Amino acid sequence: MAIRQAVPADAGELIRLRAILLRTFDMPGWNDDWREPARRTLVEQLGRPAATLGAFVVDRPAGDGLAACALGQIEQRLGNPANPDGRIGYVYNVVTDVDMRRRGYSRACMEALLEWFRERGVRAADLRASADGEALYESLGFRRSHEPGMRLTIS
Repeated sequence: MAIRQAVPADAGELIRLRAILLRTFDMPGWNDDWREPARRTLVEQLGRPAATLGAFVVDRPAGDGLAACALGQIEQRLGNPANPDGRIGYVYNVVTDVDMRRRGYSRACMEALLEWFRERGVRAADLRASADGEALYESLGFRRSHEPGMRLTIS
């Protein structure tokens, strides 16, 4: 299996895979208005030479699109005792097409993303795990944190 870094031309397929992932969550009021702005963001970010977005993909064996992906963003925060320089990775959009699952594609994409973080000096990474993905993330060394999470939707 060949893992590669995504390029701007992959943006449409990355959005298609993201929709598969998002449909697994209970999201009232689903619409597709997010797709085009998200695609434009991917095209822009994947085209930057010094990107803070890492995206790794597996092509479908027949060559008709992507089978899987994992994306991650490097964020600069204030340092703390466990992470003095404050660089942290955030993993998201880890998804494999339904008919391509159980082949190790998500694991391979995640391993490439984690190596990409290491090469850039990122010392910690966060993610939100679905029940389906939790075993994979635990096998890669992720553990539940003690930090409580909260979110405010700003309207």
